[in-house]
Amino acid sequence: MRRSLPPLNALRAFETAARHMSISVAANELRVTPAAVSHQIRILEDHVGLPLFMRNGRGLALTDAGAAGLRDLREGFARLCAAMDAIDSLGEAGVLSVSVAPSFAAKWLLPRLGAFQSAHPEIDVHVSASMQLVDFVKDGVDIAIRYGAGRYSDVAVEQLLTESVVPVCSPEFLMEHGPFYAPSDLVEATLLHDDSPDNDPSCPNWEMWLSAAGAKHIDAARGPRFNQSSLVIEAAILGRGVGLAKTALAARDLRQGRLVQPFPSQVKVDFAYYIVAPRAKLNLPKVSHFIDWLRTEAASDLPQLAVA
Repeated sequence: MRRSLPPLNALRAFETAARHMSISVAANELRVTPAAVSHQIRILEDHVGLPLFMRNGRGLALTDAGAAGLRDLREGFARLCAAMDAIDSLGEAGVLSVSVAPSFAAKWLLPRLGAFQSAHPEIDVHVSASMQLVDFVKDGVDIAIRYGAGRYSDVAVEQLLTESVVPVCSPEFLMEHGPFYAPSDLVEATLLHDDSPDNDPSCPNWEMWLSAAGAKHIDAARGPRFNQSSLVIEAAILGRGVGLAKTALAARDLRQGRLVQPFPSQVKVDFAYYIVAPRAKLNLPKVSHFIDWLRTEAASDLPQLAVA
């Protein structure tokens, strides 16, 4: 059986005093009083049952017991320092595993990720796109970005972006099938449907959106259906019809002119995007660097929606 070990502070006080052969110099290095160093050494001597120093007029001298354990103790402290250096290095660099919803990964995160890689070339970001909640320990995930109500237990949670829904289409589609002066003008337009499994009752589908807009004579069930929000946006960019898009996902395409918003309507939804991570992971520099970068990107991503 392993024997019980004395307090680390007692071992540290003994090693420092033995290295300098001085209680006062050891106290100065450890930033404590000489009395505190002497107290810790007495704790260690009581633990081993033997004196470790002989005190004489010229200062300190090691006893046989003190000399016998000093070399291994110094090696032990060196190994502890090496272990902490390895842990710190791992936290500063290496692989950062990020779990994120597929549409957010495709339309928001990946177009920006090059900037983070340029700023932190020592960190390799591994993106896992999935709608499933992850087991951070079992799946080896450092941080997740989730779209939902923000109720995640036993982890740190921070809102990154809010979300709204707007109608979008390509400029070419609008030119060919428009202009659309009112929602009722969509009677002949192909509607693109977002069937992604978000389970957000506040997020309008076409039936809800048209009803709220007073356009009651449009068949809201017709048109292609997609199980990811990003696919609705891509179909709209390709000129396949008019889609109800989430603004955080469509903002880049709206700013760059691949999409236009035919109506000024914008419906805020209850769900939002959240940074989710184990609290212990927040202490890793690579995680804190990534979170800081996400915050900066989100703050600068106030979409200026182009209304055609």
